[in-house]
Amino acid sequence: MSQAYIVDAVRTPVGRRKGGLAGVHSADLGAHVLNALMDRTGIDPAAVDDVVFGCLDQIGSQSGDIARTSWLAAGLPENVPGVTIDRQCGSSQQAVHFAAQAVMSGLSGLVVAGGVQNMSQIPLTAAALVGDQFGHPDPYSGSRGWRKRYGDQTVSQFHAAELMARHWDISRQELEEFALASHRRAAHAVDSGWFEREIEPYDDGEHALAVDEGPRRDTTLESMARLKTLDPTGRITAATASQISDGAAALLIASEEAVREHGLTPRARVHRMTVLGDDPIMMLSAPIPATRKALADAGLTEDDIDAVEINEAFAPVVLAWQREIAIAPERVNPVGGAIALGHPLGATGARLMTTMLHHLERTGGRYGLQAMCEGGGQANVTIIERL
Repeated sequence: MSQAYIVDAVRTPVGRRKGGLAGVHSADLGAHVLNALMDRTGIDPAAVDDVVFGCLDQIGSQSGDIARTSWLAAGLPENVPGVTIDRQCGSSQQAVHFAAQAVMSGLSGLVVAGGVQNMSQIPLTAAALVGDQFGHPDPYSGSRGWRKRYGDQTVSQFHAAELMARHWDISRQELEEFALASHRRAAHAVDSGWFEREIEPYDDGEHALAVDEGPRRDTTLESMARLKTLDPTGRITAATASQISDGAAALLIASEEAVREHGLTPRARVHRMTVLGDDPIMMLSAPIPATRKALADAGLTEDDIDAVEINEAFAPVVLAWQREIAIAPERVNPVGGAIALGHPLGATGARLMTTMLHHLERTGGRYGLQAMCEGGGQANVTIIERL
């Protein structure tokens, strides 16, 4: 079976809600990273076999197959198709999986994988909320099969984060200490220029952003402690949850034959891809068994992993994972995570992989592991090997 190589990876800065990218059409955000990827790789865009993008809440500016729309908005060849997928927060990580599987199968040579999300324009769960006018207040009500299996239990990521904090007995103070560390790591990375190579600054003459807007340099444990919890009896606050954000990211995935044919220099190879389901009510715990499976299937141990990017949807996701997986904490989200850098849902998987690749290159690490909790109680885990 052919290898799947990562030739390049690029992202926009991540904008805060109502921040520097808020007024940018989602297709133009996607087009920005697609053009940057074509420029950086020097590939003939007409040679690309497919474009696979992740995106949630596919309504309004994100409807109508945003992968295809972004490609066309970039002025790129009409012969190249595109497809948009939704595996919740792991959508663009799954896009990388689908792209890698396509080239490993021999059916494709060059596939672009990525994602886009403008949460300032299309709010979180907007697609589900729109359904209310058609008699569907949420995705589960009215399903006899769902009710028979799960009853009327609350299906919510916020509720799931509380369940995890209680199950692993993670205190509010621990959650807030973790969040503070995320902001400090991210601010240090920005100040050190570590993100400059992976970011393609955005400037269309009306909207401009060159650096990530999320890191809060002035946050303290004292200010976090004053915030109200999302649940009156809970432990999660806005400070220990990921930020609502806008952004896009894209990677070029190539087969061995395409690398030779186009004279490309790959930067990493996709070593292992795993996707696994778990309890849809606990919802956010699936990265734990998925990581164990990925390591076992790859024939690797925790000690082999030089860097981890696990999405900080909520602080207990990472802290529970760390209690179960024996990887040194300093290797986990070394440049901060979504609590500080933001979580543009459909783009985050590709953003994390872009950041992880650049971190491995900067530090000389060999293996990077990326894990993502997802709605429905799922998780994608990807292991890449730097070349």
